[in-house]
Order: sequence, then structure tokens, then C-alpha cells
Amino acid sequence: MKPKVIVYKKMDEKVLEFIRETCEVIYFERLHSDVYPIFLEELKDADALLGSGLKVDGDLLDRAPHLKIVCNTSVGYDNLDMSELSKRNIIATNTPDVLNDTVADTIFGLLLATARRMPELDQFVKNGEWKETLKEDHFGVDVHHKTLGIIGMGGVGSAIAKRAHFGFDMDILYHGRSRKEEEEQTYNATYCSLEELLQKSDFVCLMTPLTPQTEGLMGKREFELMKQSAIFINGSRGKTVDEEALINALRAEEILGAGLDVFAQEPVSPANPLLSMKNVVTLPHIGSATAETRLKMAMLGAENLVAGLKGETPPNLIKGSIGVK
Repeated sequence: MKPKVIVYKKMDEKVLEFIRETCEVIYFERLHSDVYPIFLEELKDADALLGSGLKVDGDLLDRAPHLKIVCNTSVGYDNLDMSELSKRNIIATNTPDVLNDTVADTIFGLLLATARRMPELDQFVKNGEWKETLKEDHFGVDVHHKTLGIIGMGGVGSAIAKRAHFGFDMDILYHGRSRKEEEEQTYNATYCSLEELLQKSDFVCLMTPLTPQTEGLMGKREFELMKQSAIFINGSRGKTVDEEALINALRAEEILGAGLDVFAQEPVSPANPLLSMKNVVTLPHIGSATAETRLKMAMLGAENLVAGLKGETPPNLIKGSIGVK
């Protein structure tokens, strides 16, 4: 009898075909309210879950007594209660590395768009306001030869540093849990304290995963430490930032602007004050959202799943999962 797999996110047919070679697949393109009761019923005898964004906690796991592996098709795994999974000896995997360059492209593009005020000036042209040579009050700021501070020099952070160093001759500061010798040698990156990074950087790029230690990492004090001419970019998770503190810092002109791919609440509320600020550029959490990269992520998630169900060690076990310290 084939193991039963629930896929709860839209997947390319190639990925589904790969899983069906060894597993029975129950497929939900989207877990909307109409199908959720059916999903819970199927969960009762499921061996595996594949998708991203679903909150997998103790309550859900109580409904899945046969579950052996949970595979995220994302690098982030803040939707997974790792403690509850470990208690039940359930393996957890994610899909790092394959998205590094795509996310770095998005985040560096967001930095450029914010610095040069591209969305604002796009609307300026489309609204018919461009009637003469642009005046200084519409000028942006340079990116080249400036100082970029990266908080979280993981795979994506390193890919951002590569673009900044080789493409824009930027000086790189970084802060994280450990020193990165390769990045220091290759990109001439300098490790420093968070406080020093905030004080010296012209652009601050937040790329940490969301953990209990990083939740609210950027708050009132941190924004006060930044230069008044600095721009803040968040490509991590919305809850790594105290959004109220960010709003207040922008209103008080403590920082020049912000580029945000993530929010504390997603989808973001139309009433969020950040959406009405001209010096804030927003994206709908699209860091890895290209057809090519999403297919790679889905296939890697499927490979993790099939390996785990065969009793093999999946390529991408999450730290804190069974057998991983």
C-alpha cells in the first residue's frame, strides 16, 4: 500500500507526477474554507504533508496520528511548531538555497526602487504630472559606493552582498549569529555589532529567519540608531519588525524610507499606514515568486518527502528536526 501524501498548495503537474510514482496523492490547490473540512478528514490517515504557509501545531497534529514527515516548499518554517513535531517524531524539511539568487534579485531591486523612488515617479508620469524637468524634491539617492548593512548573512544575505559588492561597489557590513569568512574574503564584508551596523549603514537590509530571538528585532531603539538619511529594507518576515515603531520612525523622519516585501499581517490591511506613505515601497511577499524558482522549490520539497517516506535522510532537514541538532 502506497503512503498517503496531502499536497495543500498549487503544484506543477511534473511535481505531482514525481510524487505519484511512489505515493497516493490527495491534492488541494488551495485550503479555502469550503475544502478545509475535507482536508481534516483526509489528514486522519495521512503519512505526509507538502506545501507552505499552513500552521502545523499541536492541534493540527492531534488530527494526524500517522503523520511521518512535513515538507515546506519554502525556506522559512515559522509556520511549523518544531517542538510539537519533535515530540511526535515527525520529520520536518524545507527548501533552502534554490531560491537564494531569486530572492536576492527581488530584495536588491526593492532597495533600488526605494532609493530612486521608482514606483512614486512611475505614477508621477502616468498621472500626467511630468510637465517640466524634474525638480530636486523628486530626486532619489545614490546606491553605488554607499554602505550596506545586512542583518542575517545566510544564503540570501550572501547573494545580496554579491550584488552590492560586484555590481555597485558598496561597502558591506553584516551582523549575525556567526562570522562568515568566505563573505569577508570574497565581498570584503565586515562583521560588526547590530548597533554599529545601524549607525554606519546607508541601507539596512533585514534577512533573518523569524525565531523567538528575532521577533521584533527592529524596534524603536534600532530605528533611532539609524542615520536620518538611511533606508530600511525588510526581506525576512514581517514580525521581525515592530511595525508601529517603523511607522513612527518614518513619520518622524528618523529614517529616509523603507522597502518592504513582508508585513506583520499578510495579506496586509488596506488601512495599514505604511501603504499611504510615498517613501515606502511595498511588495506582496514575492521574494521567490518566479515560475522557474517556485518549480525548483516544489520539486525539492517533493524530493525531501519521497526520501523521508522511503526511510532515507531527506536532503534538507530543518535544524531542530529529528536527528538534527
